[in-house]
Amino acid sequence: MATQNELSARQIAAQLYTVREFTKTEADIVETIKKVRQLGYEAVQCSALGPIEPTALKNIVDGEGIRIIATHTSYERMRDEPQAVIDEHQLWGCKHAAIGGLPGEYRTDEGYARFAREASEVAAVLAEGGLTFSYHNHSFELERYNGRTGLEILYAESDPKVFKSELDTYWIQHGGGDPAAWIRQLKGRADIIHLKDMAMQGSTQRFAEVGEGNLNWDAILNACIYAEVEWYIIEQDTCYERDPFESLGISLRNLKEMGFA
Repeated sequence: MATQNELSARQIAAQLYTVREFTKTEADIVETIKKVRQLGYEAVQCSALGPIEPTALKNIVDGEGIRIIATHTSYERMRDEPQAVIDEHQLWGCKHAAIGGLPGEYRTDEGYARFAREASEVAAVLAEGGLTFSYHNHSFELERYNGRTGLEILYAESDPKVFKSELDTYWIQHGGGDPAAWIRQLKGRADIIHLKDMAMQGSTQRFAEVGEGNLNWDAILNACIYAEVEWYIIEQDTCYERDPFESLGISLRNLKEMGFA
């Protein structure tokens, strides 16, 4: 297992998409940030928040001692309003902007390569403002086109200096890939990662708290150390029998037991 002097609990963040049903209003966001801090998290990724002014969000997280270390921001907004995206992230002291998935019109052989080129240009603009652009995968990107998966096309055809990854361990496994191998392959492009476990109910794959499913966490975390991952972001798309705050707490405790000091 990864050793404590290589992993710090201060590198762990909660992806607020996990508790999206509790972030629909500004009042909801206030209570949710308070609960997440009480669970022991010191950092979050903002995604699927209801309407809130950037300054109001900053005041909320600052008041609870929480850092915004990453966001999910729409690709269209990054492309069309890059300066506004840069200004918001600078206000929050946040340098990682990720998109949640590939826009539908690019999901072809030619489309993956075209997106890689176009998004690299967008990423270069964000980089000038001090931000990183990261791509969050699902499993559909592991469909093959003339011998290459969509994900392989994205990273082969994009600019590695500015087009980064937000690899999602569950979705790589879901698509038949090896999360640890992908993390190692993306060294230098894997500043942030989504940690998410997979369990089985009969023959059905299910989201699970980190450490409660079947992923090989020893291999994954050692790959993360090799790839020099900066932020380990805990996410769970669906929390079946549990309250999502409880799920976030279980994942955090389990991850600390795996070697995060």
